Amino acid sequence: MKSFRDLKVWEKSHELALASYDATANFPKQEMFGLVSQIRRCASSIPANIAEGCGRRGNGEFHRFLQIAMGSASELEYHLLLSRDLKFLDGQTYISLNGRVEEVKRMLASLIRKVDEERSKLRG
Repeated sequence: MKSFRDLKVWEKSHELALASYDATANFPKQEMFGLVSQIRRCASSIPANIAEGCGRRGNGEFHRFLQIAMGSASELEYHLLLSRDLKFLDGQTYISLNGRVEEVKRMLASLIRKVDEERSKLRG
C-alpha cells in the first residue's frame, strides 16, 4: 500500500481536522472538556485511522480502519450539528464544515468499495 500522504481522502480529512480545531477555538471555556474535546478527537481520528490502516498488513486491516474512520466522520457530523443548534457555530461555518465532512464520507465510501473489490479478487 502506498503512503497515507498519497491518498486524497487523507489530505481532505487532515484539512477537515485542522478546520475543526480552528472552528472550536472560540467555543465557551466550559466546553473545553466536553464538545470541543469530542469534536477535535473525532475530527483527528479520521486521518489518523486512514494513516494507521495504511501502515497495517493487508487490505482486510486497511478496510477495518477505513470503517473506523467512517464512524468518526459520522460522529463529527453529529457534533457539528449539535454545536450549530447550541449556537456555538454560526450557520456559515456549520455549512462549510458539514460539506467537508460529507465530501470525506463520500471519498471514504468510494475507497472502501475499491478495497472491497480488491479483496474479492484475491479471494476469488
